[in-house]
Amino acid sequence: MKTLSYLIYPLFILLMLSCNEKQKQEKLLEVEVYETSASGNKLTRITEFSPVDSSVVLKILVDKKLQTITGFGGAFTESSAYLLNKLSKKNRDTILKAYFSKEGANYSLTRTHMNSCDFSLSQYSYAPVEGDMNLDHFTIEDDMDDLIPMIKDAMAVSEDGFEIFASPWTAPPWMKDNKDWVGGKLLPKYYDTWALFFSKYVDAYKAEGIDIWGFTVENEPHGNGNNWESMHYSPEEMTDFVQHHLGPKLEADGKGDKIILGYDQNRAGLKEWVDVMYKDKASSKYYDGTAIHWYESTYEIFPEALQYAHNKAPNKYLIETEGCVDSEVPKWQDDTWYWSKEATDWGWDWAAEDEKYLHPKYAPVNRYARDIIGCLNNWVDGWVDWNMVLDRQGGPNWFKNWCVAPIIVDPDSDEVYFTPIYYTMVHFSKYIRPGAVVIDVENPDEDLMVVAARNLDNSIAVVIFNEGKVAKNFTLNLKESHVNIKIRAQAIQTIVIPTKNR
Repeated sequence: MKTLSYLIYPLFILLMLSCNEKQKQEKLLEVEVYETSASGNKLTRITEFSPVDSSVVLKILVDKKLQTITGFGGAFTESSAYLLNKLSKKNRDTILKAYFSKEGANYSLTRTHMNSCDFSLSQYSYAPVEGDMNLDHFTIEDDMDDLIPMIKDAMAVSEDGFEIFASPWTAPPWMKDNKDWVGGKLLPKYYDTWALFFSKYVDAYKAEGIDIWGFTVENEPHGNGNNWESMHYSPEEMTDFVQHHLGPKLEADGKGDKIILGYDQNRAGLKEWVDVMYKDKASSKYYDGTAIHWYESTYEIFPEALQYAHNKAPNKYLIETEGCVDSEVPKWQDDTWYWSKEATDWGWDWAAEDEKYLHPKYAPVNRYARDIIGCLNNWVDGWVDWNMVLDRQGGPNWFKNWCVAPIIVDPDSDEVYFTPIYYTMVHFSKYIRPGAVVIDVENPDEDLMVVAARNLDNSIAVVIFNEGKVAKNFTLNLKESHVNIKIRAQAIQTIVIPTKNR
C-alpha cells in the first residue's frame, strides 16, 4: 500500500497542475468589439461572441514592438470648408464633431494645402505680386473665408488636439521656369524666396491661432499629367532645396521644430527618392521623414518599397499623406456601392496598358481597410485621407477632378451622407491613438488582414478585415487569455482590449 501511495500522489499532483494550466489557458479575454459590414453594421457594438473554439488563432505578440503611431486623419481643403459653410449650423457642427470629437473619429493628424490646389474654388497664391523677392505682399486672405474657419472650428471640437501639416501644389507662376500654374520647375534664383514663403506661412497661420506642425516639400513632385497645380522636382533638386534653403531658413527663423517630409507621391518610386534624401548625414539633416500616396495601384501596397524606405531611415516618419477613391462621382445614399467593385480609379481608364493590372475594379471600403492595415504592417506610422467633405458631384473642383470623400453632402437640400468609408476610417483613428506602438500578430489565416497596436494607456486595439463573402470564426489570444469571435462576411472589426486585461 505504501508503494501505491507513492504512485498515486505524484499522479494527483500532475493532474492538479494540468487542470490549473487548462484553467489558465481558458481564461476569458474581456474585449469590446465594433463592426462595420456590407450587411449593414456601422461601428456596431458586438456583444454576442462565437461559441466556436476556432482553429484559427490570432495570437497577439505584445513583446514584439514595431513603429510608433503618429496619427490618422484627413485634409482640410477649400472645397470641404466651402461646403461646410453652405450647410446649416446643425449639420456643420455634426460633421466637425463626427471627425474631431472623442465620440467620433477623433482625428489626430491632418493636412492642408498652401496656395490653391485642384480642390480649391479657383487658382490663387499667397504671393500674388510678381518679383516680390522679400514677400512683402504675402497674404493668406484667400483662406480667411472658408479654410481657416474650418480648421479653427475643428480645433474647438477636438479635446485631444491634432497635428496639421501643409503641402504646396506649386509656387506662384512667376517663380517658375514655365510661368504657369501647371508643371514647370522652381527657378534656382527663387529658392531662398520660396523657403521664406514657408516661414511666413507659419507666422501667418500662427497669427490666426493655428500652429503648423510641419510640411511636405511638394505635393507630387513628378507632376500629375499636366492637369492642375503642380511643380516638378527631381530627388536631387528637392534635397538641394531642403538641405541648403528650406531647412536652414526655418532653423534661422526659430522654426527648426517644424517637420519636413520629403517626396509626397506614389510608393513605387520610394527607393529612388530615399536613396537621395538619406544619402548621408548632410542630406538627411533637415528631413524628418518621407510622405507617400497610394495612387500607383487600387490594391497593391508595395510592401518591399515601404520596408526599404523604413530600413533606409528607421528613425524617421513614414506617413501616407494622401489617398482617396479618385476619378469617380460618389454614389449618394447607396452603401452597397462602397462595398462593390463598381468603383474604379483613374488607372481604370488612363493607366498605360502594361500597368492596367494595378488598377482593377476594387471596392472602396476594401481599398481603405486593406491599404491602412497593409501600411501599418509595413512600418507606416500615419495615414491621412484626402478631402473630408465633398458634394454629390465629387467636388467642387475647379478642374472637375471628381473624387469620393467619407462624408458627402447636398448643400441645396442641407443633407449629409456618412458613407461606409467614414466608418472604416473611424476603426483606426478612434481606437489607435498617437503614441501607440504597433505590435506583431501571429496570423495563420491568409483571408484575414490583421494589425494590432498598444496605446499609451496600455489598452490594445486589434483591427481585422474579412474581405471574403463568408463569415469567419477565430480565436483571439493574448498571453493566457482568449476569446472566440465571429466576423461577418465583408466586414471590418476593431477589438479593444481594455487596460484592466493587461
